[in-house]
Amino acid sequence: MKVEGLTSFSTEELKKLLQLVYRDQVEFPLTAQRIACIGFQYKHNALINALRGLDKTAATAVLVCVLAERLK
Repeated sequence: MKVEGLTSFSTEELKKLLQLVYRDQVEFPLTAQRIACIGFQYKHNALINALRGLDKTAATAVLVCVLAERLK
């Protein structure tokens, strides 16, 4: 089984998602309904697989790390 993490997201998509998290517009833990409410239903599988069971603090840390790695 190949693990893709958040590699299918563009940098802009990750920035948008992080912005939504910072603005408390994302409810955790993530569910299909919560993902659809923020407009990322087309990336449902990737989000669930990468952030399943995480709270806001942990998800924020993951997103910040991925963005930092991409923007270094």
